[in-house]
Amino acid sequence: MRIRAIPIVALLIASAPCLARADDVAPRLFVPQLLGAQYTFVDQHQYALRAPYSGPLSLLPQGDTEQSHTFGAYFGVQLPAHFQFYFDVEMFKGEGVSGATGLGGLTNGDVIRSGVAQLGKRPYVARRYLQWTLPLGGDTQSVSRGQDQLPGTQSARRVEVKLGKMAVSDDFDHNRYANSTRTQFMNWTLWNNPAWDFAADTRGYTNGLMLAYVSPRWTLRYGVYQMPTEANGQTLEWPLARARGEQMQLTLRESPDSWALRLLVYRNIARMGIYRDALAIAQATGTKPDIVADDRDGRRKYGYAINAELPLADGGDTGLFARYGWNDGHTESFVFTEVDRDASFGAQVSGAHWHRADDRLGIAFDMDALSHEHRHYLAAGGCGFVLCDGGLDYRHEEIAEAYYAFQVLPHFTLSPDFQFIRNPGYNRDRGPVRFIGIRAHLEY
Repeated sequence: MRIRAIPIVALLIASAPCLARADDVAPRLFVPQLLGAQYTFVDQHQYALRAPYSGPLSLLPQGDTEQSHTFGAYFGVQLPAHFQFYFDVEMFKGEGVSGATGLGGLTNGDVIRSGVAQLGKRPYVARRYLQWTLPLGGDTQSVSRGQDQLPGTQSARRVEVKLGKMAVSDDFDHNRYANSTRTQFMNWTLWNNPAWDFAADTRGYTNGLMLAYVSPRWTLRYGVYQMPTEANGQTLEWPLARARGEQMQLTLRESPDSWALRLLVYRNIARMGIYRDALAIAQATGTKPDIVADDRDGRRKYGYAINAELPLADGGDTGLFARYGWNDGHTESFVFTEVDRDASFGAQVSGAHWHRADDRLGIAFDMDALSHEHRHYLAAGGCGFVLCDGGLDYRHEEIAEAYYAFQVLPHFTLSPDFQFIRNPGYNRDRGPVRFIGIRAHLEY
């Protein structure tokens, strides 16, 4: 069962005819606007790596080369009484290197939208949600057209409510310099905090409710969303009383263009396994541990994430960022990836320093870690949904990434990308491994 309010809204929109600005009170008909469209192509090569043994979800020791394609079209319509409705359609084709497994920090963020094999490669609805904004007075801000953003003006102090199908990361854990796999860093651990196991289906979307109070200096957000029925699964749980993902985030900043600090806490309740229990069952029965066999309703996972950005120059196009994340590590990694602790930092530099003002250079470093229970589970031959080497000589997974975004033409960017990973899959017995790639991004 899904949240049912959105299809009703869609019927209302379909039966009405035109569109207005958010601050225009003249009577109008309501017709969706095309707010944006994009195509992203990634060609990535994984070099061969040292691998004395491999498991079913290991990086391929001989190396691999794969391509991925994502297409998206993004629509919105202004409705009366400060309501807006957004509807996005996407499509994914291709694969990630080594089947997008074998690492905590996977190397192509767009393959999160590939889904499991039986989902197919057809267009799908990515977002379908209703947004309501209550202005609270004070200064107003100009809002330009963009993905899931109608043009117009908005109050700098306001209440926001979103209900429907969306990505949790649309509203939480933003970062100016490390937020988009299509235009910035590609590694999963750099465009999101991987220790934050946010609610989502296989493609990265879910149904839920987001509430926010927004002011010029601070913002408080709360969201509650449906969890999947199984790890990395496409079917979502219902009702929320049985399974849900909750998060709250406080954002502090001096002004809209200044430094920002985001403090996030989260809790998941779902049908999950516990690593310690799976190990105990395996020892008692003389079998390999199986976390899925230990799944039970009502299990809890909690954690926190810290996210900071610091503009330095060039109108904010040059700056620094850092993230730190932690989760309890007792309960099964369930949605995003298998990371229990994470620390990353990096920089973006504007090409204005070499007379290419629209270009960007990015470089970042990340270190991922597992809890004691999680690492012992993998060492005993257990499998997660992205990790399974069949054994483990544990070390932290260490990642470095550098990219250069070269704007060839307006709306068209080419980005060479290089990644180097030590202890892939937290395993000192394997690697290190290098990845090179080229990303082409076309955006309207």
